[in-house]
Amino acid sequence: MPPTKQIAREIFRQTLSSIDIPSVMERKLQREGTRLILPCASLDLASISRVVVIGIGKAAHAMVAGLTSLLPPNLTLEGVVAAPTKPVAPALGLDYFLAGHPIPSNESLRAAVYILRLLRTCDQHTLVFFLLSGGGSALVELPLNPSLPLEDVQAVHRALVTCGAPIDAMNTVRRHLSAVKGGRLALAAGAAQKITLAVTDVPVGKEAALASGPSLPDPTTIADVHRIFAEYDLPKRFPAALQRWLEAGLLPETPKPGHPAFVNAHFVLLLGMEDLFHAAHHAAEAHGYVTCCDNTTDDWQVEKAADNLLMQLEQWQCENPGRRAAIIADGELSSPVTGNGVGGRNSAFVLACVEKIAGQKITVLSAGTDGIDGNSPAAGAVADGDTLTLATSLGMDSRTAFRHSDAYSFFSALDDAIVTGPTGNNLRDLRLFLAEP
Repeated sequence: MPPTKQIAREIFRQTLSSIDIPSVMERKLQREGTRLILPCASLDLASISRVVVIGIGKAAHAMVAGLTSLLPPNLTLEGVVAAPTKPVAPALGLDYFLAGHPIPSNESLRAAVYILRLLRTCDQHTLVFFLLSGGGSALVELPLNPSLPLEDVQAVHRALVTCGAPIDAMNTVRRHLSAVKGGRLALAAGAAQKITLAVTDVPVGKEAALASGPSLPDPTTIADVHRIFAEYDLPKRFPAALQRWLEAGLLPETPKPGHPAFVNAHFVLLLGMEDLFHAAHHAAEAHGYVTCCDNTTDDWQVEKAADNLLMQLEQWQCENPGRRAAIIADGELSSPVTGNGVGGRNSAFVLACVEKIAGQKITVLSAGTDGIDGNSPAAGAVADGDTLTLATSLGMDSRTAFRHSDAYSFFSALDDAIVTGPTGNNLRDLRLFLAEP
């Protein structure tokens, strides 16, 4: 493997190690005797008669492991964990659901029913931990309209992701149509003390979008929902039963800031975008690269983002002549599926760069911190200035692969796919550009 591609892989590996969730939880939360010390509060566990754990998301298992190692060993836990993978070491007292993602499954609905049933038994002497991470919107779901079957719930999710609306708009609708989103789990827990620990794949200031904000007040309103309905003609895309329910005016408002359900509630951001940038920046500079971080391309089309970031890299090299230079970007890009191949937005992004960097001393890596890239078994891919020549010599065409959405197959044949397996984390995607002088 060429040294720069190996360095890029090593930077990604070191970044993942730096954002290990149990280690981060140990650094940001502390226990002194029976007192649990949070960045925003201090709680006396001796005054708690019952501890309930609700874990939702791709990082749920790692978050449960970190929490159980922090709490006193004689503390009895009960709760529900919904994740897309099975736990390696299930915690005693917790019920686990292998739920659906990116579309809710029957287990997603069963998990929601169990969670609501459990939270409604909580009182002021109960401490509830909400452990939230990316993917939660599908992993736990229950419609406010009780007449909707699973097929209709799935149809609503598909309608939202295909209507062309931005993610903020989709989350606004999701929160209002769901019995478990938009603060409604906090509402179900009543007077219990609530601590939300978050590993977020959403931008700073948009924390209510994480898992559609089940334990946080909803900043959006029914008026916002109707505006989005009109702008994207959404009701016509919904199942008939939901259309009738909406037309009857049965949609209730979500709980807002100031609601009594949030009086005893605390929010702790364990990991976010800045943590990902910091870890990757440190790893790149340790390898001798003068490094700049940028997230302006978040949610851009892959080819537009590639052009912009390569332009930034060229400018950065001009500002640092004779030095190794690196640009680091994060966030999620838009990569429309145009074929029936295997791949995802990360490998598609690298494939979009292959011709652009041909013959240059540039290496590009893009990978998901959750270890998952679309419908492929990889997290992403890596390429350098020699990739196009090597692929051509093997009879492979980068443009054809891109057009067929078959980026994973392209990079797998070159041994340049990055395969980590599910990491138990979810801090968005990481893109690296490394340039040699």
